Amino acid sequence: MEAFKPTKRTRLRRLPKRGHYDRETVYAILDAGFICHIGYEIAGQPYVTPTSYWREGDTLYWHGSAASQMVRTLEAGAPCCVTVSHLDALVMARSGMHHSINFRSVMAFGRAHKIEDPAAKLAALDAFIERMYPGRNAELRRPSAKELRVTTVLALPLDEAVAKVRTGPPVDDEPDYALPVWAGLIPVEMKFGKPIDDPLLAPGIVPGAALKRYRPGRG
Repeated sequence: MEAFKPTKRTRLRRLPKRGHYDRETVYAILDAGFICHIGYEIAGQPYVTPTSYWREGDTLYWHGSAASQMVRTLEAGAPCCVTVSHLDALVMARSGMHHSINFRSVMAFGRAHKIEDPAAKLAALDAFIERMYPGRNAELRRPSAKELRVTTVLALPLDEAVAKVRTGPPVDDEPDYALPVWAGLIPVEMKFGKPIDDPLLAPGIVPGAALKRYRPGRG
């Protein structure tokens, strides 16, 4: 896959060694996440909206109510910035000034467009469920015409993006390594718990095969 070309908006000037422009790194970070934050502007006021998302190939997707202020603004062609981030560890140094975090993040810039074709829209929503809950589409009621009518799917071509990653131990000033202060990493992990039944679940219904992905302890 061809790497992203650094632009004025994506080129890292501070600690450039943490920047990654290869699509493999960018896509791996996107695919590991569930929530993105979308930045945009309305009448000079900046907004950042958190929402779920999914990726197919070189395109990032999200959906929302057709009446949503964010959706209406972006489908009209407003530029946006989409970010995804993961916290991997707290980095404990010998000086407060050198404490840090290990993280993986992506920033993508561009203009999203509305998926107009009904068949393409339904396929995108099916892909969303499949991405989040593999195999679950086969268990579910299909979306109604009304549900599809009031839902908008937006697509952002991934043309301008960068990943920023920090890994490894703390980096202290050389004299501080002799201090009698513990230093190291505190790992941070996301874990899935045991499924909890809906109180209104009919008797005898058990989690289907799609939930095997979310077995307890898996992150």
